[in-house]
Amino acid sequence: MVNALVLLAEGAEEMETVITVDVLRRGGIEVTLAGLAGSDAVLCSRNVKLVPDMSLEEAKKSAPYDVVVCPGGGGGATKLAESAEVKKILQDQENADRYIAAVCAGPTVLLKHEVCKGKKLTSHPGVKDQLTASGKYIYVEERVVQDGKLITSRGPGTCFEFALKIVENLKGKEQADSLIPPMLVKM
Repeated sequence: MVNALVLLAEGAEEMETVITVDVLRRGGIEVTLAGLAGSDAVLCSRNVKLVPDMSLEEAKKSAPYDVVVCPGGGGGATKLAESAEVKKILQDQENADRYIAAVCAGPTVLLKHEVCKGKKLTSHPGVKDQLTASGKYIYVEERVVQDGKLITSRGPGTCFEFALKIVENLKGKEQADSLIPPMLVKM
C-alpha cells in the first residue's frame, strides 16, 4: 500500500492540511495525520481544531512512508522547523530518495533542516525572501513545482493541484486525473 505521513503542529493551515489529506485518501493513498505534540486535537491557524490519527511518535513505527508532507501556516511550520524529530524524518526521507512535499510556509521547514538543497521550489510569497536569501534553493513562482522527489506549492488556493501532483507521482496520472471531475476541481 502506498502511504503518506502528513505532519500536524499547532498553528498549521487547516485548508492545506485537510485538502491534502482528503485528496490523497481519495487517490487511494493510506494517509497518517500525525500530531507533532501527541494525539490530542491541534488548534490550527484559523482556530479550527484537527484531531490527528496518532502522535508522530506512534506514526514513526510505521515508517518508511512514500511521502512526508509539511503543511504551511506560519505557526505550524515554525514548530515543525524546531523539531529534531521532524529533522530526522526529513533527512531519512531524502537519504532514501523518497518524496517530500511542502506547501505555503512548509518549505521553511526544509530550509531549517537543510534538506533538498539545490532544488527548485516555491512557497507562499510571505516566506519567499527567507528562502531566496538562503541561496540554498532555486525559487520558482509557479503554483506547484516539482524537482525530482520534492513537490512544493504556494498556499491554500493551490492545495488541490498540490495534492493531485502527489497522487500523480505515487499512483499515476490516470488515478490523479480521475479525481478531478467528481471533486469539480477547475484545473
